[in-house]
Amino acid sequence: MAWHVYIIKCKDNLLYTGITKDLERRVKEHNSGNGCKFTKYRAPVELMYCERAKNRSLALIREAKIKRFSRLKKLELFKGD
Repeated sequence: MAWHVYIIKCKDNLLYTGITKDLERRVKEHNSGNGCKFTKYRAPVELMYCERAKNRSLALIREAKIKRFSRLKKLELFKGD
């Protein structure tokens, strides 16, 4: 099963980047308040971007790279999707 790097937009328009093997389940967790501390009180969230990675290691590397992007650069990812 492939890993996914994803970006979600919270109800306050903040962006959260993460990784998962099951994207649908993870978005549901974020929306239920059980995803992570950052999104717990910012639900509902909306999936804005996703890309596949061959393994967890590559997903973590890509996640770290995306987290260093400016907000504008992250928004540009959505347009290219």
